[in-house]
Amino acid sequence: MMKPTGRLAVVTGAARGLGLETCRQLAALGHKVVLTARTQDTVDAGLKALGLAPAQGHTLDVGDEQSVAAFFAWLARSHGHADILVNNAGRTFGKWGDGIAAVPAARMLEAIDNNALGAWRTIRAALPAMNRAGYGRIVNVSSGMGQLTDMNGGSAAYRISKTAMNAVTRIAAAEARGNVKINSVCPGWVRTDMGGQSAPRDVATGAAGIVWAATLPDNGPSGGFFRDCQAIAW
Repeated sequence: MMKPTGRLAVVTGAARGLGLETCRQLAALGHKVVLTARTQDTVDAGLKALGLAPAQGHTLDVGDEQSVAAFFAWLARSHGHADILVNNAGRTFGKWGDGIAAVPAARMLEAIDNNALGAWRTIRAALPAMNRAGYGRIVNVSSGMGQLTDMNGGSAAYRISKTAMNAVTRIAAAEARGNVKINSVCPGWVRTDMGGQSAPRDVATGAAGIVWAATLPDNGPSGGFFRDCQAIAW
C-alpha cells in the first residue's frame, strides 16, 4: 500500500456505485477524500456506506452553476484546492437504446449539460489552482459508448454526451500546466444501478482504472482515453 500523501481528492456523484468505490479506494491509498452528491441525504448515505474510511462529504450538483461555485468556495476556505478531481457524476437521460427519433432535443441538451458540461464546470473551477500549484490529476469517467471509432445507434443522449465529455478532456489537457494530468477513463460495463446486475464487471474492478488515472506518477500520460490502464481509441 502506498504511503499517505496528503493529497485531497474530490469525487462527484459519489454516494453509490463507481463514485463510492472510487472514494473507498482513494481513501485506502491514504488520500483525503471529499465525497459529493446532489443532496445532503445522499451525501450522508454515501458517508455511512463508506464506514470508517476517512472522508468528508459536501453537496455538489454539477449541473448547477451556483452549486459548483458554492462548493469550490467552500473547498478553498476549508482545504485550499483539490489535488485530484474525479468527474464521475452522470446519468443516462432516457432508456438504454433510445435512438435519435426517441430523444427530444431538450433531453439531449440536458444530457450534455449534466454529463459533459458538468465536468467542464468543475474543471473550470479546479484547473487554475492545480496549474498554479504545479500538480493535479483530473479523471473524467467516460464510456466506450462515446467512442467515435466504435459509435453505433441507440442510447443517443448518453453516447453524444460522453463524446462531448471526451472533447472536454482533450481541451483541458492541452491547457494543463506543470505536473497536471487530465484523462478520460472507461470503467467498462459495471454492475451498478446504471449498468444493471447483468453487467460482467464488479464495482471494484471498474473503479480500479479510475483510481489508476487519479494517482498517475509524474511520468504518466495526459490527454488520453483509457480502459484497464490501457489506451483506447477516441
